[in-house]
Amino acid sequence: MSGRGGVPRRRLATAIAAVMALAGCSPNPAPNPERTAAASRPPVSRTAAPSASARTTAPSTQAPADPVLIAAGDVASCDSSGDEATARLLDGIGGTVAVLGDSAYPNGSRSDFARCYAASWGRHKGRTRPAPGNHEYQTAGAAGYFSYFGAAAGDPAKGYYSYDLGAWHVVVINSVCSAVGGCGYGSPQQRWLRADLAASANRCTLAYWHHPLFTSGSEHGPQSELRPIFATLYESGADIVLTGHEHNYERFAPQNPAGAADPTRGIRVWVVGTGGASHYGFGTPRPNSQVRNAETYGVLRLTLHADGYEWQFVPQAGGSFTDRGSATCH
Repeated sequence: MSGRGGVPRRRLATAIAAVMALAGCSPNPAPNPERTAAASRPPVSRTAAPSASARTTAPSTQAPADPVLIAAGDVASCDSSGDEATARLLDGIGGTVAVLGDSAYPNGSRSDFARCYAASWGRHKGRTRPAPGNHEYQTAGAAGYFSYFGAAAGDPAKGYYSYDLGAWHVVVINSVCSAVGGCGYGSPQQRWLRADLAASANRCTLAYWHHPLFTSGSEHGPQSELRPIFATLYESGADIVLTGHEHNYERFAPQNPAGAADPTRGIRVWVVGTGGASHYGFGTPRPNSQVRNAETYGVLRLTLHADGYEWQFVPQAGGSFTDRGSATCH
C-alpha cells in the first residue's frame, strides 16, 4: 500500500523515524518520571529577587532614635587636662552638646578659646549649643564667646535663646543677669522666657544656664537672683534645669522655686560643673540633694524620650562614679 505521492507507508514511517532520531526525539517517548513531576508543580515566579543594593536602600520602618543631650560646664583650662579627658567622652557619644557656661578660662577671650577650648571640646563645636558664664564676661561683652560660637550662641546682646530637640523644648538662659537687664520679674529676659514657654506646644521642657539656684557647693553657693527665672519655668510645667558654676556634680529631687520637695510638679535640678577645669568641694547638703560627687570629671548624658527621659553621668576614663535613672515628664 502506498501513501500520497506513491511513497510506501512503511518507507514513509521509516523516514519519519530517522528524522526524529536525528532531532533527539522519539515518536512515542517513554514516560519520564522527573518531567512528569515537574509538570505537576505550580509555576515558579520569574520576578527577580531584589539586589543587595535595592535591599539596603529600601525605606526603613524603624523609628529614629530619641535625641541625646550631653551637658557639662566649667570646661577648658590650659592649666588642666580635665577638658581633654571629657572631650574624649564626647568623641564616643552622639548628640547635642550643651556647655553650661565658663567654656574657656581664665577670661573667655579669643585667645583662651583658641588655645584652651579649641584643642579639646572645640572639635565638637558644630553640634554645640552653649550658655554663657561669668568667665566669658571677663572679656567685655563676652566678645570672645560670641565670636567663637557665632549664631549658635544667640544674639550677642542677649545670650538667651531656645530650640527644639526631638519632642522637647530647650531654653538657654543667660545667668549673668547684670549683662542683660537683670533676671527679675519684668526683666527683658523673664518676659521673653514667659512668652517663649507660652508659645511652645511641646510636652517636655528643659532649661540650662550657668549659675545654680540650688547647690550644696561651698565655693559659690546658691544664686538667689535666678529664682524668678526658675519660677517662670515651674509655672509653665518645665521638667529639668541644668547648671554649672560649682565645679562638682549634684542632683536634686524635683522641687519648687522655694526649694521644697514637689514630686508632682517640681523641676529636677542638676549641677554639672565637671567639664574639666578643676574641682570644688561641698558644704552642708541642701534639702532634696540626692547625689553628690566632687572628685570626678565627666558629662551628663540625657536621652530625651517623647514623654520622659533617662539620665546617666558618664565619668572620665578610669573613673568609677556614676549616677543614672529615668523619669516621665509632667
